[in-house]
Amino acid sequence: MSEQTEQTQSGVVIVGAGMAGVQTAVALRERGWTGPVTLLGAEPHQPYDRPPLSKAVLLGKAEDSAFDVDFEGLGIELRLGVEVTGLRAAERELDTEAGPVPYEVLVLATGAEPLTLPGSEGIPGVHLLRTLDDAARLRPVLAAAPATVVVGAGWIGAEFATAAREAGCEVTVVEAADRVLAGALPAEVAAPMARWYEEAGASLLTGARVASVEAGRVALADGRSLEAGAVVVGIGARPATRWLAGSGVELGPDGSVTADAYLRTSLPGVWAVGDCASFPSARYGERLLVHHWDNALQGPRSVAANILAGEPAQVYDPVPYFWSEQFGRFVQYAGYHGGADELIWRGDPADPAWSVCWLRGGALVAILAVGRPRDLAQARRLIESATPVSPAALSDPSTPVKSATL
Repeated sequence: MSEQTEQTQSGVVIVGAGMAGVQTAVALRERGWTGPVTLLGAEPHQPYDRPPLSKAVLLGKAEDSAFDVDFEGLGIELRLGVEVTGLRAAERELDTEAGPVPYEVLVLATGAEPLTLPGSEGIPGVHLLRTLDDAARLRPVLAAAPATVVVGAGWIGAEFATAAREAGCEVTVVEAADRVLAGALPAEVAAPMARWYEEAGASLLTGARVASVEAGRVALADGRSLEAGAVVVGIGARPATRWLAGSGVELGPDGSVTADAYLRTSLPGVWAVGDCASFPSARYGERLLVHHWDNALQGPRSVAANILAGEPAQVYDPVPYFWSEQFGRFVQYAGYHGGADELIWRGDPADPAWSVCWLRGGALVAILAVGRPRDLAQARRLIESATPVSPAALSDPSTPVKSATL
């Protein structure tokens, strides 16, 4: 499929009009793909960016966060409000509510869907925050400043609690684990971050499981009852791949499409990118599932390059990166760490700015930076190059990270 005549005869269909889908379509055009490109989006809205939903859009500082992309000018057919329900690989067709959609090359970019709290579905006042419609429903709720219970003290829970406090809401955050960010950070790193909740005037309850939710109230397993004019559930997400059951696309135990190092799926001519796909990382020696904005931005470039080449051409093995704004702090993370990696502090976590680094085999593999963007930028380059570093130099916050090399 590398010759121009073959490109003009082949059509690429992309399922999912979020960041990963939009960027795949744009990257194909930028790299010279001249064949048809169709982008299918389940939502009726113009494709939009998600990070502003928990910030500017939620607080009424922006109406939406639509991508600034001229789809018509790029020759990208945008079909919105089209939910894909199945894939028939033998016929090279997608099943949708609007009828079958044929494809020559298919890119799966369906993202992730939020986990719901069992028993809370359909109860008035219970909200998720994943889509533009979710943010639109929550905006007038926050404006009324009700007593708000946030279930989950992960990244999205902290961001929503931040917005709710800014809106003047009384906020209680309930976390089943014994600490905030239990699935992402070790206890010694999470501990200072837990103090941010109290400083912001939010109540944090860890080791607290929700027993039931009813309109206006959340009951905890230990017998406590919380008044809740609004309940926001932020307990994680899973790849939006249920529609692929029985399609022949291999899925992992976590529900992700198990893409290879080139982001190909188990089916010929079918690729996967973004939150719905996991990939093998030679850098970290394991398969990664990365639910972050930067992954949905970077992956499409590899997919587009490989589609245009007509064969595996570009391995996808990035240094994962994400950022979060919470309680007046700018938090960034790059890399990937495990429990056995050596932890190095840079600065005092009681201060406004500090960092934590993780080493493996003498080289940097990850960094968490709070208010220290320069640390993050320099560390990211060292992680990419696997350059050995001096733990002693790295632990001195006055020494630039780039100067801690051996």
